[in-house]
Parts: sequence; structure tokens; C-alpha cells
Amino acid sequence: MTTRIAVVGGGTGGTVLANKLTSKLAAELDADEVKVILIDETGTHVYKPVWLYVAFGRADPSEGLRPLDDLLDRRVRLRTSRVTDVDTAGKRLTLGDGETLKYDHLVLATGARLVPDRVPGLAEGAHDFYSADGAERLRDALADFSGGRLVLSVAGMPHMCPAAPVEFTLMVEDWLRDRGLREASEVVYTAPTERSHKLPPVADWTDERFDARGVEAHTDFAVERVDPDERTLHAADGRALDYNLLVTIPPHAGVDLVADAGLGDDGWVETDPRTLEAVNAEDVYAIGDTTDIERPMAGSVAHYQAGTVAERIAAGVRGHTPTATYDGKVLCFLEAGLDEATFVSFDYDSLPDLREESKLVHWAKGAYNESYWLTARGLI
Repeated sequence: MTTRIAVVGGGTGGTVLANKLTSKLAAELDADEVKVILIDETGTHVYKPVWLYVAFGRADPSEGLRPLDDLLDRRVRLRTSRVTDVDTAGKRLTLGDGETLKYDHLVLATGARLVPDRVPGLAEGAHDFYSADGAERLRDALADFSGGRLVLSVAGMPHMCPAAPVEFTLMVEDWLRDRGLREASEVVYTAPTERSHKLPPVADWTDERFDARGVEAHTDFAVERVDPDERTLHAADGRALDYNLLVTIPPHAGVDLVADAGLGDDGWVETDPRTLEAVNAEDVYAIGDTTDIERPMAGSVAHYQAGTVAERIAAGVRGHTPTATYDGKVLCFLEAGLDEATFVSFDYDSLPDLREESKLVHWAKGAYNESYWLTARGLI
């Protein structure tokens, strides 16, 4: 009897997982005892960190896109379709054309989606760099910016790449200096958290650099609405900030598929933080942004979690008790401007210890962006 492993979502987590499964279960796949099926709605893999560089004209959107066919091991069966229903009791997926697909093991890597409409006026009055189109529009807006009050506001949490708001703020401050616009501009940062970043060591690092560069920071600033006509950003506590150019991190949500299947609230799968098993269903795992685990929404998290789940599923296929666990490992670069960066690394049992930023780490981040496609293929 053939064991069917279904992976829903072709982002970092789903793609890395599918490729790792072909390596760990090579003999079973060659004997047709196992099938690995990846279902993705678009058939295109998106490397989202590129969008930040698109906003500054330092990358083209095409650099963040690859056909999934080019990234997946030939033994992975790619289905380009939308999953419309998950029946965890019957172990069955329903696809957009009405076809059903049975599974023995299911991994949800459905990611997060942007929901700017949850904040009135946000979609009309603000830019973002969390999509290819958004990054291109922001690039054009920055090119037209001749000075004034530029505000970066975190309008929702959790969100993809928790370092990105700090990165953008330091990069745009540097960018304004390069263009001779810094003296004619104010750079403002708002966050809904008590400090500039949720992690104290990152907040310490950020606060020091914001102070040195004259960035005006407002914390505990829960965005309530945007007034595009008046160009004003309003907080729930009554505070208001005027702006000439507003860049926001839009609110995020999971996918309706997850909530409809009874796997978690607001589209996030309720997940065991160590085993990555769905709490409310058997033989279901969740990785990456799909989970409700208190980990950053970052590609490195999805990558490490994919390794854990691949080991656990391979053990189960062979009739062994799965023992692999995820230790909460995170490794992220953090740009400190246009040509310097640092990085953070931590896990469930430790907090990050940030090093002094350097050009070397900035170049290392650029090199990783170029070599990311080897990571997606499961090669590094």
C-alpha cells in the first residue's frame, strides 16, 4: 500500500520539506511505496525578502520568483491547484476543480496573507513592501519623495519578517542621506509593542541606532485608522501623527482553510511548538507562518521546521516512533542601513546576542539572497 504525503503550500517551508522528504525516503519513493505531493495555488515560488530591496531600486521583482517545477526534486508530484477543504477525519483534501485527494500524512505550509482592510484607510493611504506590487509602488513613491515626514508604522502583529520594519527605517534613513534629503526630512517609526521591537536585545540595538540617527520612535502605538485626505495616522489611544509618506506593515492573517477545518483561530494552525503536530488533528503538521507558535515569521524558521517534520514523517513511514523535535532555532540577518548589517540567532532557550554591524555581514546577506534557491532545493 502506498503512503501518500501531501504538502499544501509551495513557499520556503513546503518546498524545502518536499525536497527533504525525497532525500530521506529515496528508497521508498523509488519502490513506489511513498508518494510526495505538493499542492500550490500558483505554481510559482516567491522569495519575499527581495521585496525590501525592490523598494530601494536595488533588486527587480523577478529576482524573487522561480517556477516550482525548477526547484522540486523530480520525484515530487506538483499539483497546481487551490485546496478548498481539509477533511482531517477522512484524511481528504478537496481541490478547486472538485477533485479529492487522500493523504496519510498532511503538512500545512499555507503561510500568511495581508489584510490591510482591517485598518480603515490603510489600503488607500499607505505603502508597503510586503508584495511585489507594493514594493514597486513604494519604489516609485520614494523616487518622487523630495522631503517631509516619512513614517514607518507597524500596523499589525504578528507579521512576516519581524526585523523588516527596523531594517526599512534604517535603510530609508541612509537612503535619504545619500540623496541629500535627510535635513529636509523627518524619519518616524511606530510600533504597537512596549518597545521598538518585541525582543529586548533587538530593541536595545534598535534604540541605540535610532537615537544616533535622529529617528523619532513611538511605541505602544496601536494603529486604529488612517486618514488619507488629511495624511494622518491615528492610534487607538488618541495619538495622531501627520505624514507626507506613510509606509506600513499591514495586518496579517492565516488562511480561511485552516479555520474552516477547525485547526485554529484566524487561520493559524494550533501547533505543538516542539513536534510541530497540529493539536486538533492526527497525522497533520504545520510549519512556517501557518503555525500559531511564538516564533518569528521568517524563512529560516520554516527551513528548520521543515527538517524536523521531514525526519518525523520519515520515521512514521518506516514504522518507527518519531523523536525529532524543533528547538525554536531562528537565524536572521538585519540590515543596519544600505551597506551594513548584523544578524540574530536564538532558540527557545536563548535570546539573541547582536554583533556590531559590518559591511561583511551585509555582503553575506546579499550572497545568501543569491544562493537561497539552493536552500529551496534542499541542498543547503
